[in-house]
Amino acid sequence: MEIPGLVEVTTYDELREIVPQPLAAAAGKERKELHDLDRDWLAASPFCLIATSAADGTCDVSPKGDPAGFTKVLDSTTIAIPERAGNRRVDGFANILSNPHVGLIYFLPGRGDTLRINGRARIVREAPFFDDMIVKGNRPQLALLVEIEEIFHHCSKAFLRSQLWKPETWNPEAVAKRATIAKALERPNDDLATLEDYYGPAYEEKIYKVKY
Repeated sequence: MEIPGLVEVTTYDELREIVPQPLAAAAGKERKELHDLDRDWLAASPFCLIATSAADGTCDVSPKGDPAGFTKVLDSTTIAIPERAGNRRVDGFANILSNPHVGLIYFLPGRGDTLRINGRARIVREAPFFDDMIVKGNRPQLALLVEIEEIFHHCSKAFLRSQLWKPETWNPEAVAKRATIAKALERPNDDLATLEDYYGPAYEEKIYKVKY
């Protein structure tokens, strides 16, 4: 796509001309093992994003959420994340089969800072810790085992700029409802009323009842 007036950055040196080197505290904050403060964060976090990339460079970011503490700490360099039944696309898992490198960001509702973890992942179909991941009778059929290579905490600037956690800025009605989006883009042959019922209150009630 040609954009008039566009000036692209194409080298690392050019990038650093614009963005100076980070301060020592930021440059050196990566660690290789979990600190007790990291463990506390994982125990309190109900949500994370997992970024993956296939061998050909195509990328995916997948949200994962469960009750707080859903990520199980196995030791100081290993964590496990349960996989619940979803849309069956398994985009991220497919990427991991060809490229095990993953990036994770853990959120704490109301907090602007985040916990970031980079490492190598494996897909596990059975392990003793699966019994510790049961939620409302749902035992995961898969889990992601992540061997930590880098871990650090990230500041809150993005959250402060976006005002993400300020309810007075929320406007969930700004865009079409999920049923309307599904009707227009994914399931055009389905009745809108049926989709509204599907994505209604009953949707939450069955999220732990379904299996692949």
